[in-house]
Amino acid sequence: MKPTLFGYGLTTRAIAKSLGGGCTFFDDNVKEASVDEAGNQILPSHLFDPEASELEVTTPSLKPGHPLIKSARNLLSEYDYFSKTMPFSIWISGTNGKTTTTQMLTHLLEKRGAVSGGNIGTPLAELDTEAPIWVLETSSFTLHHTRIASPNIYLLLPITPDHLDWHGTPEQYEADKLAPLKTMREGELALIPKGLNVPPTHAYVVEYDENAFLEKYFGLDAGQVAFRGAFLQDALLALAITRVLFDEADYGLINAFKLDGHRQEKIEDAQGRVWINDSKATNLDAAIQAIKGFEGQRIHLILGGEDKGVDLAPLFEVMQGSNIRIYTIGANNERLLDLARTYGIEAHEAKTIDQAVAAIDREHTRDSVALLSPAAASFDQFKSYKDRGETFIRLVKAL
Repeated sequence: MKPTLFGYGLTTRAIAKSLGGGCTFFDDNVKEASVDEAGNQILPSHLFDPEASELEVTTPSLKPGHPLIKSARNLLSEYDYFSKTMPFSIWISGTNGKTTTTQMLTHLLEKRGAVSGGNIGTPLAELDTEAPIWVLETSSFTLHHTRIASPNIYLLLPITPDHLDWHGTPEQYEADKLAPLKTMREGELALIPKGLNVPPTHAYVVEYDENAFLEKYFGLDAGQVAFRGAFLQDALLALAITRVLFDEADYGLINAFKLDGHRQEKIEDAQGRVWINDSKATNLDAAIQAIKGFEGQRIHLILGGEDKGVDLAPLFEVMQGSNIRIYTIGANNERLLDLARTYGIEAHEAKTIDQAVAAIDREHTRDSVALLSPAAASFDQFKSYKDRGETFIRLVKAL
């Protein structure tokens, strides 16, 4: 039986392709019925008839209140749909660091045949079911819709309220992040940050906080890991999983891992001064972690963009007492300047990234660090966070 597919997106198209086409899609962006090259029928969402459908699979991004979700009677997530064929699986979620930790763990387990997918960019329909291990970057959207599938190991990175326009409340966001514990079985591991409202579960739950705890509990040595800041904890968590599974911690292998671009990417200008491109830090917690990674140094921080009205106070509280000056850009420029005045943070109104780089250039030394970690999306002034980061790199290299 071929499922009805909600949303003509990457996930659902991959499912249709795995079934040889001939599926029926319902999509909000479709105005008139059409048929694609694979023989799939693509219809406007309002034409969905729950009486005529025996099984529905949704793209993760559809909100809980969407008419298709509310009217579906046999709804599955992508994970649910593949639950019977899913091999041993490790799910990784959290507010920040999901992609990096998924990549790190896959890097460590690749010699054992592990493959990665999910939110990292590869749909489950394209993963090899004969692979012994799936490492799945798992979004809160997917977790909300998942009721059947369950991980063998669940790694939750630290969370801060995010996507509240989708989840509704911080409490619901946290509940969705913790949902996998409800279906996990005895003997399975859930590695969870301390302080969350952990639901009843049969899993073996380890609650962590500082890196020192991870070192002691899993027999790790952070001093042998080459990463710093949030990436150090990502690496320790990945090593913790290999310790649990195979009683190994390969420091040489983890140190050989290369971070993606625009994640605390170090650049040196012609004068030997350090600039850090952390353009992928599109939310509050990512920027906070970046700042903490340079404690004790003079920091010139480029901040700003499209923040969707989130509470920025925690960021400014972290900056209080630090040797830091911010250079504001983007749509929330005025809001950042107001907060800087409130919290007594040095601030320079740059408005655009080129003016920010020029202003930093006048103050920057070999003893300070210039950091682009905007704590905001980029679409107000750039095509993407990559475009923002590439612009920053180009400006620095032109100095």
